Amino acid sequence: MYGRHTIIFPLVVLVLLAAITLWIDRTVQAPVHKENGSKRHDPDYIVSNFVTTKTDVNGEIQYVLAAAEMKHYPDDDSTHLERPRLTQYAAAKPYTQIESQQGLVSSKGDVVQFIGNVKVVRQSTAEKGEMTMRTQYLKVVPDTEVATTDRPVTITEGPKSVVHAVGMVYDKKKRTIQLLNRVRAHYEQPPKKGTRKAATSASRPAPKSGANTRIVPKSPAPVDASAKPKNSNRRSQ
Repeated sequence: MYGRHTIIFPLVVLVLLAAITLWIDRTVQAPVHKENGSKRHDPDYIVSNFVTTKTDVNGEIQYVLAAAEMKHYPDDDSTHLERPRLTQYAAAKPYTQIESQQGLVSSKGDVVQFIGNVKVVRQSTAEKGEMTMRTQYLKVVPDTEVATTDRPVTITEGPKSVVHAVGMVYDKKKRTIQLLNRVRAHYEQPPKKGTRKAATSASRPAPKSGANTRIVPKSPAPVDASAKPKNSNRRSQ
């Protein structure tokens, strides 16, 4: 009888130690989270021929954002665009259109980044010709109409005015362009309207002989009149 208790007691102690060890292990070990796909960078929806328009309080169009394809990613709430095109409008001002190969829209939709072969075109006006800007990256805030880049940029206006720089701030509302570094410019002022008319008239063919008596006088009377005083002076001598 005594020997049986001697064998059972150590077994009970071992079982208790095993139970305590298992409890401690489960308590200390972090719970395993099941993957539900929310942390994966996969699009939750894709839209082809995407177009969105924003208007002001009066119903006037502020800008139109279009793309060949739009993908939304839920992990960071970002929107990726293929071949995006942003057209900005303003009352009594020329429109501006921006296009590129890729685009990225922030989660709030207040910032649009254009990536790869970025081209900006500002409509011509009565005072200025069409302006074209090219770069590889452009960050645009549509509500403030400000565009910035830290990359090399080339700006052309008219047929012969070219500006090269690194870094730029373009404010469409103020109609100003700030170039940041390594600026090189070649500018030719367009001819005035009066100059164009003068050049055009100068290039006209000369009138035919006898077409205008004021340009080619036919009468020899003035020549004979000037010769008479010379003859009278010689006789007086």
